[in-house]
Amino acid sequence: MYLVANWFNLADEACEDALYDIPAFRDFCRIDLGRERAPDVTTLLNFRHLLEGHQIGAALFAKVCELLQSNGMKLSGGTVVDATLIVAPPSTKNREQACDPEMCQSKKGNQ
Repeated sequence: MYLVANWFNLADEACEDALYDIPAFRDFCRIDLGRERAPDVTTLLNFRHLLEGHQIGAALFAKVCELLQSNGMKLSGGTVVDATLIVAPPSTKNREQACDPEMCQSKKGNQ
């Protein structure tokens, strides 16, 4: 969870919420909500302070990066974005009948 929080720039509370909302995060952390609860904000905070207080966090990230690079992968930061497709009229023109530079079309299921 410490890695997920850092990779996605999540505060402790946001990390806890993300574990309940995002199955990929639960899978990565190997948390099965049918068998156990996700660690709460206080547990995350205490663990983070323990790692950082003993300067283990930086060493942990260095080792993870080393392991990934040895397998031909690269680690970089990111964010989670909700990109839900919605039904909308097929025109990309705005009220002035000009093309809106912020509007684009997409296909989902060949529709």
